[in-house]
Amino acid sequence: MNIHEYQAKAVLKEFGVPISRGVPILKASDAEAAAKELGGPLWVVKSQIHAGGRGKGKFKEASAGDKGGVRLAKSIEETKQFVTQMLGATLVTEQTGPAGKQVNRIYLEDGSDIEKEFYLSLLVDRETSWVSFVVSTEGGMNIEEVAHNTPEKIVTFSVDPATGIMAHHGRTVAQALGLKGDLAKQAEKLVAQLYTAFLAKDMEMLEINPLIISKQGELKCLDAKMSFDSNSLYRHPDVVALRDTSEEDAKEIEASKYDLAYIALDGTIGCMVNGAGLAMATLDIIKLYGESPANFLDVGGGASEEKVTAAFKIITADPNVKGILVNIFGGIMKCDVIARGVIAAVKAVGLQVPLVVRLEGTNVEEGKKIINESGLNVLSANDLDDAAQKIVNAVKGK
Repeated sequence: MNIHEYQAKAVLKEFGVPISRGVPILKASDAEAAAKELGGPLWVVKSQIHAGGRGKGKFKEASAGDKGGVRLAKSIEETKQFVTQMLGATLVTEQTGPAGKQVNRIYLEDGSDIEKEFYLSLLVDRETSWVSFVVSTEGGMNIEEVAHNTPEKIVTFSVDPATGIMAHHGRTVAQALGLKGDLAKQAEKLVAQLYTAFLAKDMEMLEINPLIISKQGELKCLDAKMSFDSNSLYRHPDVVALRDTSEEDAKEIEASKYDLAYIALDGTIGCMVNGAGLAMATLDIIKLYGESPANFLDVGGGASEEKVTAAFKIITADPNVKGILVNIFGGIMKCDVIARGVIAAVKAVGLQVPLVVRLEGTNVEEGKKIINESGLNVLSANDLDDAAQKIVNAVKGK
């Protein structure tokens, strides 16, 4: 689960992390009061969407201006003007895709006198299951570009959970960023605060870009991006309360109600598969035969008929879907359960596009019998290669 920048900064503030003062704005009429509360003389007007590259983004609406999604205002009137222009407009960045995202929230923040910008992030290292730090002197830039063009400017290290965060980790960050004296001490304190927050809130990723040195000689987190492990949210009702469903795909929200692993993609073939590895193989083979998947959907190893029916309804709710491929390898999951779920879903929502079903494993013969005797126009496949070719050809009208 992702949250907005202003929410992430509020979480960091709980742990003593240095941030700028700011006020969230949900209505343009609140802009003047917010600007007066901060006092100026400089205000940073920040669009709040779940995507990076806001400063370099462009609004679709001409009335929103062409100054990007992050702007510096030098007066209360200019602040009001920017907020009015940006709220409700659609911001397009490299991460949103051409459709962009509507800006429904603004974060108004004190301006900062920046001496230097750095990059600092924490994430879970999947190989070691330890929390890793990624540090670079190239703040304010896309870290992927830095990794590609100047990898020597990135320093990474992991924290042994048996010892937790220690002073030498802070010194490593300070050395990587070239900080000495009081700034090195600030870095050591900040590293401990960020690590503590990361663990306490069960985060998956925490990115500070940029981390700045102000001209007053203070380290400060100028931006913050934060995501959480969805499996741990039951422990954090305060974090769940921060969820902004307007930033999420409606189909993904519906899928989460049934504990389905669903991600919307931009292709034409809807997929329902059990197991993440099999799902990825299914997506790959669809691409191999010249079409693109419309989604990643893993119903899991022990799905009920109700869950399968819900998954099928979510797939058919996507107007881009021109064909559906059900690919099940039954281990814990039983093929007859899948078959009954598919039949129930088709009868509930109708079948307007080609459907190919490939079943293998536990109760496969019973599952195939249910499909074959259903009276539905369903294509049966013997294996994954056969299934992929059949659904691709059906979508292409062959």
